[in-house]
Amino acid sequence: MKQNTRLIQAGRGKQWIGQAVNPPVVRASTITFDTMAELAHASQHKGERVPYYGRRGTSTHFAFQEAICELEGGAGCALYPCGAAAVSGSLLAFLQQGDHLLMVDSVYEPTRALCEKVLRPMGVETQYYDPMLGADIERLIRPNTKVIFLESPGSITMEVQDVPAICRIARANGIVTILDNTWASPILCRPFALGVDVSIQAATKYIVGHSDVMLGTASANASHWPQLREHSYLLGYCASADDVYQASRGLRTLGVRLAQHQQNALQVAEWLAQRPEVETVRHPAFASTPGHAFFQRDFAGSNGLFSFVLKQGGAKAVAAFVEGMQYFKMGFSWGGYESLISPTLNVQKLRTASEWPYQGPLIRLHIGLEDPADLIADLELAFQRYQASL
Repeated sequence: MKQNTRLIQAGRGKQWIGQAVNPPVVRASTITFDTMAELAHASQHKGERVPYYGRRGTSTHFAFQEAICELEGGAGCALYPCGAAAVSGSLLAFLQQGDHLLMVDSVYEPTRALCEKVLRPMGVETQYYDPMLGADIERLIRPNTKVIFLESPGSITMEVQDVPAICRIARANGIVTILDNTWASPILCRPFALGVDVSIQAATKYIVGHSDVMLGTASANASHWPQLREHSYLLGYCASADDVYQASRGLRTLGVRLAQHQQNALQVAEWLAQRPEVETVRHPAFASTPGHAFFQRDFAGSNGLFSFVLKQGGAKAVAAFVEGMQYFKMGFSWGGYESLISPTLNVQKLRTASEWPYQGPLIRLHIGLEDPADLIADLELAFQRYQASL
């Protein structure tokens, strides 16, 4: 089955959709049973997409979970109210007091905050590592190292990690690997084929695709799924059936949306690479981006998210650049149909284990589904404002 066909078919078994095209929205807290035998059966099979209690899910949830497993290759999928909850739920499922966590230095900033403000007081030590470390990560492993966390590409600076090499080292040492796979969505990278144990999606982004739902997923291989499932349930994680329905619907157009995001973004990125004000473009498909060879090996394509670094400029120049855009809106998240812009004045402040090689400010773009000619015209005016403010 080809990719776009799989996107249409995944999670649409007769048991979920009946005679409809889409799985119906089934909302429930209490699930009722007619006999003790039915209750016992549901209790004994509550991890197998059998209705038991609303927090375990309904057919709406089960259909979407099945689809994510079909697309990413996992044995099971847990749902969360947002991507950050999927990160915290996955880490808390496999860490306890006295453990050592290896965390990639280019990680999404809220994940770093979780490590410092939640895991540290719980007695979990986090050590950050250079995203380009690869198999050399073995020298950082301690007897109490329990988890290695990866994010590839990094969501701001775009380094692509050597995921298979790190996973081989982790598996040889009995360490769980957790990958934030949101940039790739479920279709640009198949994490379990690379050796990952747990794969996270902020479904808020490309899966939903319309910037109107918060949702997270964490899928796991067969050996790690029972622990992830049970810990997530005990921590109270669950998601609204209405939000899950929106995500399920978003999956059907994911392939065509990503193809257009990729095409538009490459056109804008190539234009930016020619600008005299730009030091470098950080796009995984560009040979100048660290880990480009891993991107070519492990990914089926790119999307709309990348960054570029300006040669110079402080807060005033950056404000002149990002304020007054017509089509780019300034805001967090990405993955919707609209284009977004987000500045970072000092990337080095976000790192503790690796050196950022540039002095100028970084601008992250999410290229949406608008015509790229309009987006380039918007950026052209931004550069004019920027130049006038220097």
